[in-house]
Amino acid sequence: MKKIIITGGAGFIGSHVVRRFVNKYPEYKILNLDALTYAGNLENLKDVEGKSNYQFVKADIIDQNYINQIFNEFQPDGVIHLAAESHVDRSITSPMEFVKTNVLGTVNLLNAANNIWKGNFKGKKFHHVSTDEVYGALGETGYFTEKTKYDPHSPYSASKASSDHFVRAYSDTYGLPILITNCSNNYGPNHFPEKLIPLMIHNIIHQNPLPVYGDGKYTRDWLFVIDHAIAIDLVFHEGVINENYNIGGFNEWKNIDLVKLLCNLMDTKLNRQKGESEKLITFVKDRPGHDLRYAIDASKINIELGWKPSVTFEEGLEKTIDWYLENEEWLNHVTSGEYQKYYQEQYNYK
Repeated sequence: MKKIIITGGAGFIGSHVVRRFVNKYPEYKILNLDALTYAGNLENLKDVEGKSNYQFVKADIIDQNYINQIFNEFQPDGVIHLAAESHVDRSITSPMEFVKTNVLGTVNLLNAANNIWKGNFKGKKFHHVSTDEVYGALGETGYFTEKTKYDPHSPYSASKASSDHFVRAYSDTYGLPILITNCSNNYGPNHFPEKLIPLMIHNIIHQNPLPVYGDGKYTRDWLFVIDHAIAIDLVFHEGVINENYNIGGFNEWKNIDLVKLLCNLMDTKLNRQKGESEKLITFVKDRPGHDLRYAIDASKINIELGWKPSVTFEEGLEKTIDWYLENEEWLNHVTSGEYQKYYQEQYNYK
């Protein structure tokens, strides 16, 4: 039986990856390792927690001794590393938290994997999941490719760039078999409402202000989270060792245009007058170091591995909105902190 550790598997992207691997590969043993911070929610995984090939362990990747113990006991054949602090705004106010988790935590995992594999790397893989923000910012034209030089502009992107460099260094120095993927902005079900799309959906539902930075013309490429999970699965199984792959949605939107689209879609779904939610848009002071535009060239993973998005942005956005409207209890739990009771009741964690 192949054994895989997935870190950050109770988070937004991680829970979709865990669910895919548990359901698609019953012959694998999947260990979900998560610190259960504010963005980690075991309610995301209720449908798989009873599966015989699934196990959850609460652990913080900055605890090297405990990570070593877990790796020694579980003896994984592969690691899919998604655990990270990921909110740019919080990285500006608390940069050291991002250094600890994203840099030191990644090195702890690399050490643990390298120590148990001891140079016997046949059939072993360390898949590090990163972001397009490591590349810096683009002007009005051009795209990030796998060859784009790193140029991070925020503490978050700097911490992720550093972790990427450490992963490559362990490959070059110790021969560790690695894979790196850099993705664009994810959206979809189970997203904690601090990021743009779930925040706007939550605020539109409750008719709260819709905060938009600056003039709203910042441009991002959007990737449906289920498509991202499919891409991670594909790269993990078929990607070339020591290669990196960009994963994007082929899909750019200015923030203000995206917010207006959300307003129109939700006015229809909530039976409100057209334009009612747009009145909630509030332009707020820009954040420091805000990158103008990100855009991913995902042609490599498309040409070499045959991956492409399965839904258009409009289709994915409709699915996302419908999920939040059908799961208001989940949304209320994560915004109120009630979701933490589930940990205590189900796993006896505090």
